[in-house]
Amino acid sequence: MSLLCKTSILPQIFSRLLIGLIAIQAMHASARAQTGSIDFRRDILPILSENCFHCHGPDAKTREADLRLDTRDGILGKRDDQAAVVVAGKPNASTLLQRMTSPDPDERMPPADSNRKLTAQQIALFKNWIEQGANWAGHWAYERPVHHELPKVKHKGWLKNGIDAFILSRLEREGLSPSAEADKVTLIRRVTLDLTGLPPTPEEVDAFFADQSAGAYEKLVDRLLKSTRYGERMVWDWLDAARYADSNGYQGDPERTMWPWRDWVISAMNSNLPFDQFTIEQLAGDLLPNATLAQKIATGFNRNHMHNGEGGRIPEETRVENVIDRVETTATVWLGVTMTCARCHDHKYDPITQQDYYSLYDFFNNTSEKGNGRSGQNAPAITFTPEADKKRLADLAPQIVKLTVPVVEAEKQLQSKPVAAPKPGQNAVFVSKEVIAALKVPPANRNKDRHQKIYDHFKSTDAKYAALLKPLLDAVAKRESINRSLPRVMVMDTLAKPRETFILEKGAYNKPLGKVSANVPASLIPLPANAVRNRLSLAQWMVSKDNPLPARVTVNKYWQLFFGTGLVTTPEDFGSQGKPPTHPKLLDWLSTEFQNSGWDVKRLHKLIVMSATYRQSSKVTPELIQRDPTNSLLARGPRFRMPSWMLRDQALFVSGLLVEKVGGPSVKPYQPTGVWAEATFGKKKYVQDRGEKLYRRSVYTFWRRIVGPTIFFDVANRQVCSVKVARTNTPLHALATLNDVTYVEASRALAQRVMLETGKSAQQKIERAFRLVTSRKPTAVETKILRSRLKTLKTQFAADTAAATELLKAGESPRDEKLNPIEHAAFTTLCSLILNLDETLTKQ
Repeated sequence: MSLLCKTSILPQIFSRLLIGLIAIQAMHASARAQTGSIDFRRDILPILSENCFHCHGPDAKTREADLRLDTRDGILGKRDDQAAVVVAGKPNASTLLQRMTSPDPDERMPPADSNRKLTAQQIALFKNWIEQGANWAGHWAYERPVHHELPKVKHKGWLKNGIDAFILSRLEREGLSPSAEADKVTLIRRVTLDLTGLPPTPEEVDAFFADQSAGAYEKLVDRLLKSTRYGERMVWDWLDAARYADSNGYQGDPERTMWPWRDWVISAMNSNLPFDQFTIEQLAGDLLPNATLAQKIATGFNRNHMHNGEGGRIPEETRVENVIDRVETTATVWLGVTMTCARCHDHKYDPITQQDYYSLYDFFNNTSEKGNGRSGQNAPAITFTPEADKKRLADLAPQIVKLTVPVVEAEKQLQSKPVAAPKPGQNAVFVSKEVIAALKVPPANRNKDRHQKIYDHFKSTDAKYAALLKPLLDAVAKRESINRSLPRVMVMDTLAKPRETFILEKGAYNKPLGKVSANVPASLIPLPANAVRNRLSLAQWMVSKDNPLPARVTVNKYWQLFFGTGLVTTPEDFGSQGKPPTHPKLLDWLSTEFQNSGWDVKRLHKLIVMSATYRQSSKVTPELIQRDPTNSLLARGPRFRMPSWMLRDQALFVSGLLVEKVGGPSVKPYQPTGVWAEATFGKKKYVQDRGEKLYRRSVYTFWRRIVGPTIFFDVANRQVCSVKVARTNTPLHALATLNDVTYVEASRALAQRVMLETGKSAQQKIERAFRLVTSRKPTAVETKILRSRLKTLKTQFAADTAAATELLKAGESPRDEKLNPIEHAAFTTLCSLILNLDETLTKQ
């Protein structure tokens, strides 16, 4: 079958899967309605949220008929002299059910003009729920996680740790069995990519195979967790959430130097900084006692927002928008709450009021930021000195001291000479007021400009003194040049006199309503009574064990990292409009394990990847496709397209081009010409880096806010907080992985590598290239196909040597000119084929 034919049936397959999934959900709902196995949170609350809360929910201003259906009292409590809208055990006496089933269109709820309609199965669920006693429960996310006992299972031998007990228990209830463990090559490749973002080397695969001990896999995991590559891999999702970029955004999009904050995050992850401390330092590191420079830099988290410094922009409007961004980012990252609605009105679906919103806003409203200026280093900001510059400055310091001594001695002699304007008839040297003023400053304290004024004056009148002064002038100029080049990192601070905070009408900066003070949402645990109302108290409240959300939200994002989707498939929304967890007790158990471990992230990651659930084969059977098309039951291992940044890093790594150097300023690798100019009306021109900067890991790529790196697809735009991974499987990705200079050069370098590392046999070269990329040896059939393709390519390039020459020019890394160009071009194309295999592009 041709590729075209294969592609044309994909929509049909997807459509059938979707229809099947909907049918399964409807079947389950119908079965629950008939059997009476009704769970309020699972079955009733989502229907109320979707169909009723808009008019009968938390927003008091738009609530109809003074009826509230998001609380127990609203549903089950008496309304003045009227009976409750739901009478437990009595569906016929329940007004809510009567209105749902009324034949009168004017009486029926939801109303016709709402474009919402209940299905027969949903109404049956409501009827059965009322007959059952109308048991009500609060929203699951706002209740503290419980450390559940591990469920009992039949097949105990499959279990590796507590995670597996919860997964297997559910599978056994569904009549399913877990998949067998993945083979060793798949397993080492999967876990190495997940924990470091790079594939294993053939030598590492061989060592894993050679270790037949019971603890071989655990030793592998421990080694990966200790690698500096770990932080460079884990930081990606945090950068997306923190909306990190190297420019301000908006039309002018000036550059900023927030990369020291990015490096702080990588370092924190590599050193396994406990997540509670990781949280506190980013939200309020500057407020810690004796805060270090690193802790102050950590607060750059809340200065990563866009900044609008366009002409005509009102500074206060910009400042307010920046504060709003901090509120909404913080709520999304740690609470999984969609606070944005409450900027203008009480939340329609969740118990978040407009007062809650601006009370949280007040915590972030008291930094000295003014909202003016276009710079990417707007105050408050601090200077960061990289280690290399520290050494250069340290080396200069004694030189400057040494060079100052003879200048001081020489200037003692100058003081005995006339330095003022001569009187008529006198033969004296005239010295300007500027030079006199500069000479009055001790040589050790002069800047470059003062030294320059003095030197320029005396170089023609006192050559001996000028010769002593010149080396000092050059050293001071060098010191000032280094200091000027040091990055300025935007951070948080606190005003001595706090601003007043008001609720803003519809979020408008110039329409203040009632005054509010710093506080947390009323629907969550309160701040301690004696807490100072500042960001430090807020940060400590975030990671309190009594706070039901942050541990759940964080664990869920890490589950998403390893399995492709979270236990809650809406990581940005743990509210009533979000999806309930597929395994609620597992989510709670992991959350409490995380808290009880001291918020140990590496322990959590090890727990996940050590589980039998994670180690399963990702091979799918027709039965599993039918029963669980989205793998929400986890009867098989994770399998999904690797992110584009990981594909780039993999290509550079296997080709031998990758330069592994942790941290430092962002770099500018290959990019098509004119992209920046077109997006910025010609004001910004992309100047590509050279040398090793072209081959740094993707995490260090310069990220312009209004037009991100062109080589990456399915990535966040870094303009606002993003915690949900986008993932597509479009053939358009091949436009990058086949044609972009990075991948063509990587193919050329990989070809050169295998041609130089292996013997003369074409088969040896093919096997080496295949194994470097996929971690396994090709089968006999695959080898035959690849050898046949190589033969064809050699013939084609022999007939068109100009094409071979042109192909081998790709990229700036040097080519070994001793290699036969026809053979090198043929192997380059073959390596490109291997780099574009589905197996190469997919984590399975």
